Amino acid sequence: MAIAAGLAELGVRPASALAGDSAGHAGSGALPVLSSLQELLPGGLRRGATVAVTARGEGATSLLLALLAEPSRTGAWCAVTGMPALSLATALSMGIVLERLALVPRPGPDTAAVAATLLDGFDIVVVAAPGLAPGVCAQLSARARQGKATLVTMTPWAGASLTLTAEGGTWFGHRRLRCRRLTVTVGGRGGAARPRRGEVWLPADPDFQDTLAAGGRQDHRHLRAVR
Repeated sequence: MAIAAGLAELGVRPASALAGDSAGHAGSGALPVLSSLQELLPGGLRRGATVAVTARGEGATSLLLALLAEPSRTGAWCAVTGMPALSLATALSMGIVLERLALVPRPGPDTAAVAATLLDGFDIVVVAAPGLAPGVCAQLSARARQGKATLVTMTPWAGASLTLTAEGGTWFGHRRLRCRRLTVTVGGRGGAARPRRGEVWLPADPDFQDTLAAGGRQDHRHLRAVR
């Protein structure tokens, strides 16, 4: 396919080929997550898993970018398809390394084919495509398992390994936005069948990430809620 050829020209290898690469995470079976998400996602994002990100209200995009931040920072390749309004500036502010982020804003009628090809070349592939047939969803999840990539969907997904639901989304700051507080519920299958729920602070700029990681809630007291 033309997409596969384009990936090869960019030097992007199949995720399954990263198993012996010290820069990749295939050997550990998981991709890392931000410290603020570690309690909800112990062990990180499992390769081959399908993770559905949803929201009650706003917050889904912030949660998605937070999921991509640490993997991209530690060397993983990420692709996002079907999100034309996604801002690169926002992605950068959340700590995502843009050199390892590919965007396919409007994949057109061949969304499933585009996603399947991306799953062969990237560590994390995000699909925002409401209305995909259950059979197509199952095929894409199987493709992720086969290629050892992590499939992240922005809509409810039958058979997802994990479902992350964001609620709330209050911004805090003083003179500029510094962080966002979300309530996140994690549910899934097997060992993740019992839901976990927690309050997550997400940075609005990478310089604030260390403060969030090391300081605890007391470091947020000087910040004001932005209405």
